[in-house]
Amino acid sequence: MDQKPLVTLTTDFGTADGYVGTMKGVIFRIVPAARLVDISHQIGPQNVRQAAYVLYTAYPFFPSYTVHLVVVDPGVGSARRPIALRTPVGKFVGPDNGVFSYVMARERVEAIVELADPRYRLSQVSHTFHGRDIFAPAAAHLAAGVPITALGPPVHDPVLIPSPRLEAIPGGIVGEVMHADHFGNVITSLGLLEWKGDELSLDPAFEQVGDKTHMPQRFRAEDAVIAVVGQEIAGVCRTYADVEPDQVVALVGSEGHLEIAVREGNAARRLGLQPGERVIVRLA
Repeated sequence: MDQKPLVTLTTDFGTADGYVGTMKGVIFRIVPAARLVDISHQIGPQNVRQAAYVLYTAYPFFPSYTVHLVVVDPGVGSARRPIALRTPVGKFVGPDNGVFSYVMARERVEAIVELADPRYRLSQVSHTFHGRDIFAPAAAHLAAGVPITALGPPVHDPVLIPSPRLEAIPGGIVGEVMHADHFGNVITSLGLLEWKGDELSLDPAFEQVGDKTHMPQRFRAEDAVIAVVGQEIAGVCRTYADVEPDQVVALVGSEGHLEIAVREGNAARRLGLQPGERVIVRLA
């Protein structure tokens, strides 16, 4: 089976400038046979939590030998550490600012190191473009087969951002908005959900708050009432087409999370929803 080096890139650089292309050039100089996949370069500037979510949705679909390079780095040039981590499902390279928190919540971490060895950096390191000078070289060397432990000393206290809210309450569940996609569909922390006939089973994707024994494991989709910003949505549907155009709908999205959408419209704009907004699911 062909296992040419494979590196994904996720940044907040956009595509108007040459930053992404420059990092790719660095990778190709170190490992010319690399295959590069762009996950996204449209992360909001310095939006670490958005980058963590986008990475969370994408990495499970790549081979386990993939190196995931993430550069969303508001602390570039400061004392924040550059790190790499190894899991059974892939390696990850980026700043130690919490961007890998959702990966670490779901996967077993086998090793985390600080990118300290100058052999795996460019010879000149700027204060403002560690994506080019530190992260891209490290990702390339990992993709080429360099052991992660060669890159630097172990890290025992990685920075973590809090997991999205997921809490059982009497008669329901409280979560929060995690992300709004390009279409304005709003993805919440209520997941992972799976259809079982007319019911939904819940296997929490993140650490739960409070008494975990009261988190419902299964409920009828039509009995759920979703309350958000003063609006109530009756029932969880299977598809956008289950409602009329311009109607608000709750459904299980492609990542298994409860999603709030407007058919052929923009739910984030219509409802004014922002990440962190509370979402309540009441169950009959």
